[in-house]
Amino acid sequence: MDFTEYQEEIIEDVKSCLENLQVQPILFMGAGISQRYIKAPDWEGLLKQLAEICPLIKRPYGYYSQTKGDNKPLIASDFCDFYAEWAWDDGKDRYPETYFEGTTPKDIYIKHEIASILNELSNSVDFSNMEYTEEVQKLRKVKPHAIITTNYDDTLEKIFDNYQAIVGHNVVKVNYSSYGEIMKIHGSSHEVESIVITNEDYVDFYKRKKYISAKLLTYFAEHPLFFFGYSINDENIKAILSDIDEIIAPNNALIPNIYLVSFSKDCEATGSHQKELLIGVGENKSVRIKVIYANNFGWIFDALSSNTPEISVNPKLVRAFLARTYTFASESLVKQELPYDFEMFRNIAEHDDALAKMYGIAELNNGQALNASFPYTMSDLARILDMGSWHYVNQEFEKLRKLTDFNIKASDNNYHVFIKSGKSGVGKYSSEALDLLRKLINGEQFELNP
Repeated sequence: MDFTEYQEEIIEDVKSCLENLQVQPILFMGAGISQRYIKAPDWEGLLKQLAEICPLIKRPYGYYSQTKGDNKPLIASDFCDFYAEWAWDDGKDRYPETYFEGTTPKDIYIKHEIASILNELSNSVDFSNMEYTEEVQKLRKVKPHAIITTNYDDTLEKIFDNYQAIVGHNVVKVNYSSYGEIMKIHGSSHEVESIVITNEDYVDFYKRKKYISAKLLTYFAEHPLFFFGYSINDENIKAILSDIDEIIAPNNALIPNIYLVSFSKDCEATGSHQKELLIGVGENKSVRIKVIYANNFGWIFDALSSNTPEISVNPKLVRAFLARTYTFASESLVKQELPYDFEMFRNIAEHDDALAKMYGIAELNNGQALNASFPYTMSDLARILDMGSWHYVNQEFEKLRKLTDFNIKASDNNYHVFIKSGKSGVGKYSSEALDLLRKLINGEQFELNP
């Protein structure tokens, strides 16, 4: 298989995932993104740079790496002590006076340097005129439901300028249905004290990690999730996946909505590419997710934006709308502070389109007949036939295509119809499609009637 064919299969799989879950993706962005777009250093490079700045760190970086077993949080803790001593002596002019109040933690000085390094790099980049401008523009078009990152810098805030940054432990307070937020779980260069870098920081972070993982679990279960800028062996990925594997994918089953995008310069020259990846997460546990190999992200961003509405609402407006609706449902409605029409609320609870019609933001038309003829999504088919996930339904349809040269999803036919909204939409399936799928699974004879 050449790389073009590989890309086509990946794009089709991504589009199927978006179509069937019918929600915007979650992007989990790692250090590789900042390294690519603002030339940020990796973790070791950052520590080496910090060692060069502080004159009290007299030995080469390799000495600290060797004596600390290459444990970077422990190295950062050592450097923290050197920076605190320097700050109270010859380095005092480098830092704000407020840092020298007795209640300020001693790690503030090294974190200040980290923030200064990253903010200077970020401020030096014009995202409208740089090497990856076209790729960044494609990333903007994805309009993810939310972004989760372990990066400190503000690259993502500049790319998604209508999104709201949620920093550190404040992530736990976020309502999972909130839209348009950048969750900076390891802190921000604009909130210096929030940066997670020393061993003590990580001890505290891992104490709280279970609450963050619980908060993210709903995202992982209900949204397509794409990891960008992480290596296959990244400890951040392993730490997150280790908390969710038993809930989402028992018995090492594939998690069909989680993708790791692995950057590989030479991927186009490789003859074959695996599409699934088994990641060890400790204690003899492993997780199977999908993997995509790419030497640029543009074509993946194009696939991710394929389900994005042509006319989209400002994320700030969506957040405000959700917040008011949540307050109304959780407080005013429960307390029955006003004479509400509860029959209307029952109708909203039972019919998908009733809420939009009540708000006056959906058209009233005769689409009900179409929904009656094609009542199922791919996820519905998987649930009815006890297949576990839409992914396995998609595999059966692909087998059908190879067997008969009939692509059930490529057109509107007796089995499938694509209901379009803007440039996005959803595929719906008929009872005939359900019967056909059942015969395919059971190995029974069938006759196509498209």
